[in-house]
Amino acid sequence: MSNIKTVLQKQKVFFKTNQTKDLKFRLKKIKKLKKIIQSNEKEIFKALKKDLGKSKFESYASEIGIVYEEIDLFLKNLKKWAKPKKTKTPLVHFPAKSLIYSEPFGSALIMSPWNYPFQLIINPLIGAIGAGNCAVLKPAEFSSHTSRLIQKLINQNFKPQFLYVFIGGKETNQELLAEKFDYIFFTGSPFLGRIVMEKASKNLTPVTLELGGKSPCIVEKSADLKKAAKRIAWGKFLNAGQTCTAPDYLFVQTKIKKLFIKELKTAIKQFYSKEPQKSSDFPRIINQKHWERLDNLMQKGKIAFGGQKEKKGLFISPTIIENIKPKDPIMQEEIFGPLLPVFDFSKIEEVIDFISDRPKPLALYLFTQKKSVKQKIIRETSCGGMCINETIMHVANPYLPFGGVGNSGMGRYHGKFSFDTFSNPKAVLEKSNLIDVPLRYPPYKKLNYKLVRKILG
Repeated sequence: MSNIKTVLQKQKVFFKTNQTKDLKFRLKKIKKLKKIIQSNEKEIFKALKKDLGKSKFESYASEIGIVYEEIDLFLKNLKKWAKPKKTKTPLVHFPAKSLIYSEPFGSALIMSPWNYPFQLIINPLIGAIGAGNCAVLKPAEFSSHTSRLIQKLINQNFKPQFLYVFIGGKETNQELLAEKFDYIFFTGSPFLGRIVMEKASKNLTPVTLELGGKSPCIVEKSADLKKAAKRIAWGKFLNAGQTCTAPDYLFVQTKIKKLFIKELKTAIKQFYSKEPQKSSDFPRIINQKHWERLDNLMQKGKIAFGGQKEKKGLFISPTIIENIKPKDPIMQEEIFGPLLPVFDFSKIEEVIDFISDRPKPLALYLFTQKKSVKQKIIRETSCGGMCINETIMHVANPYLPFGGVGNSGMGRYHGKFSFDTFSNPKAVLEKSNLIDVPLRYPPYKKLNYKLVRKILG
């Protein structure tokens, strides 16, 4: 296995050859990546099944299919995105023209988590390649089968001076972060995000931090309860709740709470049967450490539905928990599992105050048919992204920027936003030599001052 310093040095040397800046080179590498994925789909399905117990449908819908969509979008639009953009030039600069060139940073470090171990490392990689960068990838330690497969697919098919994958634990992360990369793209927890940002600051390395947090979900009395229940159950229990944008806790208006909980229970049974442990569509918890953490979070409150668990099989059933207090452990951290605490509320202002008093979430979900409620939540809350009468699906739209705000992260990606993230917008002003107005040159006179006032306002 290659040494981190050696690989990074090779990438810096290769980047200086300017080969990665060639549009044909970028498109060729993205097409090659797609062919590699297509040729190894079965292996990817197997790895995701071993790591997280994902069904073939869920693996394709939430991992492989999203990657294909991103690749196709880049192949279709990269030429247009990479073209220098003309912009306006103020009269004071006449005669001149102004352009914005999108240039790559150099060697990017991409670090990904274990919950969507394929999609969350390959999607940013597409952006890095498309923008003309070299990249070092560090997939998550816990999703070991998928990480080893990614290492094999990348390292056997691309030269290390362009792309390379390192796997390992905390020590590997520390070694990577000690190096001077030109860009760092990190997906993970806010706790680890702070460490990444601290390390990056020593070299003034720009970062994108895709973090998590406690994403609230609100069901207002005018909502279509049956549809809301299905969409919330799907979004919450997808990947056994191990999704950074999953509804973390639920606010239901008091008048409809009893009826809504009934619909929610019905939806869960429809999706995973009365015995979810036997369902091939319900994934498992990543490891014992996280199983034990979730088990501890279940100790407070009243289990209104579910609660079945089996440590050996890393199984915890879809669980609804009531009588939770804001200071209980389950409300102090991102749950990242199939546990859904439920609160009730009388007025929407109570929910807005609750959300606003806490760190800004990665996502916010609202179910309502009232325009006034919708506008109030949009206007008076802050979050990375939002769905109205839906959950999760804003992430699957490559034409929307995905990312957090405050504690839930910084920076955006997906589609064109990925290209922009991995590009430096270089400003270029080109002045003509036909005319050279002497106004700006010393020695300055009163006339110069009056004229410049008129021109600049």
